[in-house]
Amino acid sequence: MIKDITIGQYFPGESVIHRLDPRTKILLTIFYVVVLFAIQTMWGFLAAAVYMLSIILLSGISFKTVLKSVKPLAFIIVFTAVFNMIYAGGTPIFAEVNWLKWLTYDGVRRAAFMAIRIILLVMGTSFMTYTTSPIMLTGAMESLLSPLKLVKAPVHELSMMMTIALRFIPTLVDETDKIMNAQKARGADFETGNIFRRAKALIPILVPLLISAFRRAEELADAMECRCYNGGDGRTKYKIYHFALRDLWAMLVSLLLLAAVILLNVLL
Repeated sequence: MIKDITIGQYFPGESVIHRLDPRTKILLTIFYVVVLFAIQTMWGFLAAAVYMLSIILLSGISFKTVLKSVKPLAFIIVFTAVFNMIYAGGTPIFAEVNWLKWLTYDGVRRAAFMAIRIILLVMGTSFMTYTTSPIMLTGAMESLLSPLKLVKAPVHELSMMMTIALRFIPTLVDETDKIMNAQKARGADFETGNIFRRAKALIPILVPLLISAFRRAEELADAMECRCYNGGDGRTKYKIYHFALRDLWAMLVSLLLLAAVILLNVLL
């Protein structure tokens, strides 16, 4: 399960998705999240799924890799769907069966909508890091947040912190996997017992993981100081981003998706 966590990973490539301006990808990710929460029909989710499938095909990233980003959240998806199904109310599907009266048409519909929304949400947001390097993300976020400099906000530092956090997710996942394998070699059992016993078995992992995380943070701070890093004051940019025609087309397709969702909500 640990190896299936792909959040924060970057897969280099030369696809049209990789070559989009990183600012465009951040804006489109935010736009896609808003569209997902605006959908109220199954046809709208179908349109969003086709949009997501098109991005996967254009990026050149395997569908199996994309599904890995969803697998670790399977329990949360099922848990959320079940709760939406139980507490939705409405007309029972099996009214004559007393112990199944909680299963309603509205509940099944809401559970399906919630599960599909979470899956598409995770897949869509993961693509921002799949196709954009941490350095490009830092520059893009700093550029998008640059208006906040007028109110003396530490834009560069905020962008750097968010990017470092994303960058170190795969590193911490890999470190967790190594610690778990070391504990298993010493006889630890993480796969049997109820959920409480499994949670208790994970406690010996947390201490070495925290120590490793603090050690890496200290090493990173020393490396940045050795390179005379002193924040965003007086810094110049090696690469200046410019919006291209492909970015315009990407925004146009996203606007068409929003228009289709609104139209389907009104008509259906």
